[in-house]
Amino acid sequence: MESLALKEIIMEATLAARQQSPSFRLSRHADHHRIKHVTGDRDAIAGFLQDVRQIDVQNLEYVPYMRYHLADMLVNRLGDEFARTLVDLVKDRRHGGFTIGLQDLSQDNDDFVKFGTAIAHIIGSSNHDAMSGTYYARFGVKHTDNSDSYLRQAYRLFTMHTDGTFVTEATDWLLMMKFAEQNAIGGESRFLHLDDWEERDHFVNHRLGTRPFLYKAPGSKNTNERVERPVFFQSEFGLSLSFIDQFAQPANREEAAYLHALSASMEASKGTKEVGLPVGDLVVLNNYFYLHGRAPFERNEALFRELMRQRGTFAA
Repeated sequence: MESLALKEIIMEATLAARQQSPSFRLSRHADHHRIKHVTGDRDAIAGFLQDVRQIDVQNLEYVPYMRYHLADMLVNRLGDEFARTLVDLVKDRRHGGFTIGLQDLSQDNDDFVKFGTAIAHIIGSSNHDAMSGTYYARFGVKHTDNSDSYLRQAYRLFTMHTDGTFVTEATDWLLMMKFAEQNAIGGESRFLHLDDWEERDHFVNHRLGTRPFLYKAPGSKNTNERVERPVFFQSEFGLSLSFIDQFAQPANREEAAYLHALSASMEASKGTKEVGLPVGDLVVLNNYFYLHGRAPFERNEALFRELMRQRGTFAA
């Protein structure tokens, strides 16, 4: 059996060989030392958008196999090596994610949904999103909001967390794509790779580190599940984490103190990086070893941002 170190050497050599491909190229992300930026051939992406012009978004919502059909159409334009590279980047713990965009080829929201759906279904299968009632959710952030979570509250720090903490189905990866933005200063995405968190081992080795906590979602999430899961656990990717401060239900003062200190340490970590995402770009992250959040916006009554979220499991 190949050792982990040998597998990492092979993976690094493979990714290095793919830095320049006829249909895409890889580059270091300007804001994050681990994430790669993928640039698809502009003509190939334009061809994909033309190929899918007659596919209706409602058809994607109603017919699950059409989502994979979109993925096939994008792979037909950009190649099997493109598809393998996206999957490898998300599964490779040294990177664990990538960004890619439409390069201003379209400002049509339907094209954004189609492109994001194709990328997601190269990675795997999108989970049902109870908040929206379909496989993706679109949500806006603006000056005023009556939401019962930090998701839409523009002027609060959206604290570091993983997705899927309060549902029983697996959440292996998440995708976020920016649809629109006006009068927005601040609000950068914030990412923390588990291996870049300086105080991680202190919390792993705490007696509560692997003990299950109860999670329960607020009404806006449209789910009544009550889930117990530990903060730290082992997965196929090694040490992994599941946490969100808003929905954890500590049973006593000790549990509350542990979660409070854990969250504060993540927020203060030098490994937590702010990452810009232009309109028409998306990011995919491995949900087992990345936490994500959002910086507060500066106050502006005309503020508006719209995002799309998809999250799901890796292909079998």
